Amino acid sequence: MTPRPFRVDRRTEEYPGAFTLHLTAIEQPAPAFSPGQFNMLYAFGAGEVAISMSGRPQQLEGTTVHTIRTRGLVTAALARLQEGEQLGVRGPFGNGWPLPEAKGRELLLIAGGLGLAPLRPVIYHLLHQPRPRAIPNFRLFYGARRPGEMLYGTELQAWSHEMPVITTVDHGDSAWSGEVGVITTPLKRADFDAHNAVAFLCGPEAMMRFSIQMLLERGMPASAIYISMERNMKCGTGLCGHCQWGPNFVCKNGPVFCFADVQNWLGIHAL
Repeated sequence: MTPRPFRVDRRTEEYPGAFTLHLTAIEQPAPAFSPGQFNMLYAFGAGEVAISMSGRPQQLEGTTVHTIRTRGLVTAALARLQEGEQLGVRGPFGNGWPLPEAKGRELLLIAGGLGLAPLRPVIYHLLHQPRPRAIPNFRLFYGARRPGEMLYGTELQAWSHEMPVITTVDHGDSAWSGEVGVITTPLKRADFDAHNAVAFLCGPEAMMRFSIQMLLERGMPASAIYISMERNMKCGTGLCGHCQWGPNFVCKNGPVFCFADVQNWLGIHAL
């Protein structure tokens, strides 16, 4: 429950309103984490907020990376932090992405907007697997509102040389030569064995619902679909009740859930 002091070593502006903080532990090394877990970031004088890890699982000892969108008082305070300044960190918390479930199967990573951040550690893990790879086939489907609102542009280009990366935007511009439309369009065209594939999804709930519907129509079982529901979390330990979702607490039972276990709750709008 006690935040540990961390220092901002580097701050990267992803696009207006979204930024990445590279943090280093001051007193003791940051604990290891699994892709999909989150930390509680404490801005002094403002409060704390749950933010997923977005760095390398193999990261240097004592460091952690978080990509954040400015959406309220706490994230605005985090956005004002400059290199060398401090914040508090608690964690890691929650369940990560079930990578063992994808062993020997094809893995579809489906992200919308800022939802790429919690999936980024999975990509790092996949690209650094020892050969022969336990998960031999994987690809990324990534959609954003506009080209300028895509995260990790340089990395997306680098990843495309090592794995299939399918991108689309809701609204293109004169410099955009890629696909325009919702993420379900390239997903519908994709060639994959739905009965021998696993999907990890993170993004706006509407995007996840329609993507899940598409996967189910393609024949993928609900038990092979996993979603991240990082939202409304306040304390990270299930004490405050802010993140109760049906019978679950997102911070304790998630944020990653198997769709088969929560499909009744995901279908209830505004729950």
